[in-house]
Amino acid sequence: MKNEHPDPYKAVFEACEEGIFVVNKEGTIVMANRASHKLFGYEEGELIGLSVELLVPPAVRGVHIDDRKAYEANPAPRQMGHGRDLAGRRKDGSEFPVEISLNMAQIDNVYHTLAFAIDISERKKIEEALKRSEEQLIVYAAELEKRVTKRTQDLDNTIRQLERVNADLEDQVRIRKKAEDETRLALSRERELNELKSRFVSMASHEFRTPLSTMLSSASLIERYKEPGTEEKRQKHINKIKSAIGNLTNILNDFLSLSKLEEGKVGLEKEDIKINEVLKDITDDMADICKNGQNIIIDIDEKEILFHTDEKILKNILINLLSNAIKYSEANTDITVIIREDPDLLTITVKDQGIGIPEGEQKHMFERFFRAKNATNIQGTGLGLNIVKKYVDMLEGEISFSSKLNEGTTFSIDLPKIV
Repeated sequence: MKNEHPDPYKAVFEACEEGIFVVNKEGTIVMANRASHKLFGYEEGELIGLSVELLVPPAVRGVHIDDRKAYEANPAPRQMGHGRDLAGRRKDGSEFPVEISLNMAQIDNVYHTLAFAIDISERKKIEEALKRSEEQLIVYAAELEKRVTKRTQDLDNTIRQLERVNADLEDQVRIRKKAEDETRLALSRERELNELKSRFVSMASHEFRTPLSTMLSSASLIERYKEPGTEEKRQKHINKIKSAIGNLTNILNDFLSLSKLEEGKVGLEKEDIKINEVLKDITDDMADICKNGQNIIIDIDEKEILFHTDEKILKNILINLLSNAIKYSEANTDITVIIREDPDLLTITVKDQGIGIPEGEQKHMFERFFRAKNATNIQGTGLGLNIVKKYVDMLEGEISFSSKLNEGTTFSIDLPKIV
């Protein structure tokens, strides 16, 4: 059979990025577009007249012949190899994962099988990465479970020690009261740990899956934009992948910061720092994540302000508040940072023109995992402000806020001048 088509159909046939084969009942390829030749490493026109079994690994050619004949006996549009992995074989003998879709078409009054093929190598890589991430979450959940068991054992030991106390009545009452206090504290921590484990697994599963799915989708689409003139589309999906990776990094940083704070692994290292320089460094870094037209305005005395504090903790506080202000504000809005000092206090104020917090939900502002209803469609873990509050407490300061829905939010931090 000659490979002839009316010109419009041939143009469409050759323009498809998927490899398209037309196979007769004997398993011979009678038509094949340019994409199919490129996909399997053949020169243009070289596939015509070859057996389609040459395009599958030798180990499965017998099975492929049976499958092909079964399909011809009962044809219907479907995806080939459903429920199992398929591999294609290039002219040079190399193999690669492939996805095949089948259909039937009548050409010159004779039925032929149409096969549509795409290379899914990149998709397989992303699926493996997603699988590894889920396995890591399971391992982390198991580790949390071990900690719960350890806390329970500690509680049992406390109770056994209490039963062995044989001191006089006054000491016994004192020891019993201490043990009861420790028991209540242990039970409270136990409940918190169980809640943390449950919330972590639930939130991490969702928050990790969203950027990972974005990367999977973009990576699958990138492989389609290989030709000249598609650089802009390819760069768009590369930027999506970079953004998703940034979101994953922020989520992990939140969980790591909270874990260190909960376990008491964050210490203070106070020194004299120049507030003006610290603030300039932070705002310069944050400018990279500002939306179009967003401006960070600094309101601070021109004279150098020296303050005795932990520089790393102070930076974490400011970065978190500015990140929130940028994230929850629209483009073309101002974010203002005001620094004031008096003989006893350094006051830091961060003011935005963002979406604000509903009044009825403001009492939960600094609670762990809290997210306002109007922020559910914006990426976040609900841990940032809880972490900020803990850092401010470490510096023996106070944090307050005011907010109006759709008008903005202002956070104020008062830090005492304690040497």
